[in-house]
Amino acid sequence: MGATAGHNRHAAGATDAGWNESAREITLGALEDRTDQKEPHMQYVELGSTGLKVSRLGFGAMRLPMLGEGDDRRVDDEQAYRLVHRAFELGVNYFDTAVFYLNGDGQRGLGAAIAALPRDEIVISTKNHYYETDESAWWKNLEDSLRWLGVDYIDMYNNHGMNKTRLAEAYLPRIGKWMAKAKDQGLIRHVGCSFHDDLDGLMQIIEAGHHEAITLQYNILDRTLEPGIVAAAEKGIGVIVMGPVAAGAMDCGSEVLAGALSGVRSVPELALRFVWSNPNVTMALSGMKTLRQIEENCATASDGGALGEADAAGLEEYLARLAAAEDLRCTTCDYCMPCPQGVAIPNIFVRYNRGRVYGLWDTARADYARWMKPESGMKSSLACNECGVCEGKCPQKLPIRQKLKDAHVALADQGDEQ
Repeated sequence: MGATAGHNRHAAGATDAGWNESAREITLGALEDRTDQKEPHMQYVELGSTGLKVSRLGFGAMRLPMLGEGDDRRVDDEQAYRLVHRAFELGVNYFDTAVFYLNGDGQRGLGAAIAALPRDEIVISTKNHYYETDESAWWKNLEDSLRWLGVDYIDMYNNHGMNKTRLAEAYLPRIGKWMAKAKDQGLIRHVGCSFHDDLDGLMQIIEAGHHEAITLQYNILDRTLEPGIVAAAEKGIGVIVMGPVAAGAMDCGSEVLAGALSGVRSVPELALRFVWSNPNVTMALSGMKTLRQIEENCATASDGGALGEADAAGLEEYLARLAAAEDLRCTTCDYCMPCPQGVAIPNIFVRYNRGRVYGLWDTARADYARWMKPESGMKSSLACNECGVCEGKCPQKLPIRQKLKDAHVALADQGDEQ
């Protein structure tokens, strides 16, 4: 299917009252429109070499409130409107979604929420997860995104879940050409990707030079991609950090992390300030789902966000001391995998260390509790039959069998946390 034909269908669909009329009534009538109260305290930076001026804090719209049950769950338009508009009032101008977020309703829900906002004052980001060979399927995702978001163009269009294999086998041979065609037609303004791979994969994407921004994981608990973040910035590529609070792992109490710096009000604040203190990071993308989270995060971003030089050095020293005290030095190299019994060894050790080293027991135990359920697709320490195959492959020579027992006691039985 040709791109021009697809755009014509989009243009017809966008004027169809069916795309979002009920949500539009909410935005224009039932709720107070407060967009003229935007507070000018947010910090803004240029996103790589795109020319886009973006807020240091972005709105990740993957956790908007929902209504209904099971397959019928849909975005709560009224609550989503309140969250998105409050974020905009406080200076957030970057809003990110994807095709399958929120039971497939994420783009429509965000589109409803932004319908009354000035289009030239917001930057919209969404993603296309298609990497197969049917060009018409790729274009359909783009057309659907334009229609559900209610826009004529997308500011940042991302390849969803890019990695080194997809770069070599799908993006370079064909997907990149489709992206260029859509850009030439004005349907998308800039090309980016969300990234889920190792450091080598990130370096390959940076060297390929096709993406203007990369959205990736980086936080206090996971600094694996730090060298790649430096390389991306040197190439003029915007770096957007997803999971600055480690996908919610640090959105809880931790006396260990709370004591890292005086004057920091919460662990999530510390996590955000850590990310913003990296001069090569453009933006922290946060999946905010309450007004309190929005106001607290915007307040942190608006006072500069980054730690001062002395505090940054103090935090580095504090984290180094924590790491030195860690006696379970699992590097998550995955050499121990696959476990013959399916035990998620590195994942379990990561959660165990989060509790023991960083005091993040609540979220560590919540993850482990999910893995103990058959439907999770992962297996806890209970599945270990002590065959010892993993220990023969571990380059750190860890006593994996004993450590799995210790981890189970701490994560499942809430026993000794030391």
